[in-house]
Amino acid sequence: MPLTILNTDLLPGRNFIAGTWMEAEDGAVFAVSDPATGKDFASVPDSSAGDARRAVDAADTAFASWRKVPARQRALIIKRWNDLILANLDDLGRLISREQGKPLAEGKGEVAYAASYVEWFGEEATRADGDIIAAPVTGRRMFALREPVGVVAAITPWNFPAAMIARKIAPALAAGCTVVCKPAEDTPLTSLALVRLAEQAGVPPGVLNIVTASRQQAAHVADVWLDDPRVRKITFTGSTPVGKLLARRSADTLKKLSLELGGNAPFIVFEDADLEAAVEGLMVAKFRNGGQTCVCPNRVYVHQDVHDDFVSRLTTRVQALVVGPASDPASQIGPMINTRAVEKIDRHVRDAVEKGAHIVTGGHRLEPGSGAPAHYYAPTILTGVQASMACACEETFGPVVPISCFGDEADVIRQANDTPFGLAAYFYSRDVRRIWRVTDALETGIVGVNEGAVAAESAPFGGVKDSGYGREGSRHGLEEYMHIKYVCQGQLD
Repeated sequence: MPLTILNTDLLPGRNFIAGTWMEAEDGAVFAVSDPATGKDFASVPDSSAGDARRAVDAADTAFASWRKVPARQRALIIKRWNDLILANLDDLGRLISREQGKPLAEGKGEVAYAASYVEWFGEEATRADGDIIAAPVTGRRMFALREPVGVVAAITPWNFPAAMIARKIAPALAAGCTVVCKPAEDTPLTSLALVRLAEQAGVPPGVLNIVTASRQQAAHVADVWLDDPRVRKITFTGSTPVGKLLARRSADTLKKLSLELGGNAPFIVFEDADLEAAVEGLMVAKFRNGGQTCVCPNRVYVHQDVHDDFVSRLTTRVQALVVGPASDPASQIGPMINTRAVEKIDRHVRDAVEKGAHIVTGGHRLEPGSGAPAHYYAPTILTGVQASMACACEETFGPVVPISCFGDEADVIRQANDTPFGLAAYFYSRDVRRIWRVTDALETGIVGVNEGAVAAESAPFGGVKDSGYGREGSRHGLEEYMHIKYVCQGQLD
């Protein structure tokens, strides 16, 4: 099944600055490859500092007028964007699968998920109300007004190229901000396609600008935005080291930041859990996008009384997973994004085995044949995992389930919290008292209780500790793009 894009207008292949599609100022390009084959199939501009600066110039100029556009009018434009995304769902899904590798059903599912954020923030644009404050004396009126922060720089990751664009750009536009954006170098085409649809929806020139850059050029683009005082906010999803660098570099201009960073999510199965539900929840949470999500369970703790039963049930499900390219409708696990990703997964598995873990199933690369690169890794279950192993300390970002056995609730909570990260956590139990006890004790920004699929446009998404700060989605996500102006009017009596 070829992943052919029918609406070729979705493939502009250029930067979008000040309402114009253009090449990089020096004409440089870099290639985009299909992770299923390793073959290049498109190219996009390899932007420089000059391109990044032009994008800020355009966004800064446009901000003066965009912030004054009535909220209802901004909402209508954003809702038209949502309608166009849904009208092009099939093509966008194929494009995601082609450049990112996830199965086509997941690619289309991501488009629908992305659209849900666009629709949500289109509606929230009209709800950004302020407050009337009770005055302490007569003859005075006091108000708290919400205003857009200004130019926003969005830097997005490769694992959800549509959803991350939507989660960042839609609330920025809804708040009245203008945007400069750099998508991940592995998956720039989906982002460009979404910006093309935003243009068609009526987003005015300069309000939304996007520049693409290779891994070598990315820092030059980001440095311009970090140093420019006109950029008032950075929103970033990616690794914790890069997030900390952005926070340090933003200090000189005191930018507002939203940082959704690394995770090391625990998944706890208590002895009173519904095991079938727990297995299903783990399958949903762990193997989505081949394990390449920031909220994937990275450490699985199963109570000793149900450990063997749980592993047996899980093994049956994992061994039934079909691994293959997105072009095969039967595929449930696609290729990893690149060779570096596969090497990291394999290193984690080898390290665990060397330190005493047991491979229940999987544990090896899969050779696709036909001369294609080995970007596939077999869905894997490890048992006997200890805290000292790399797979328990680092984010694996692949289809590996490392299982540890526990016997005490307090001890497993200690183990779950024994990490610098705090993005998501999951646990399964039917004891209502334990549910609230464990929920309160877990040090994460997101908790899934008897549920493996936790993300929703109406819910706040984000972490604590080294997983960052700020929230995406929900009304809290809109507030991230606004500041409060206090107004006090006197002499009214």
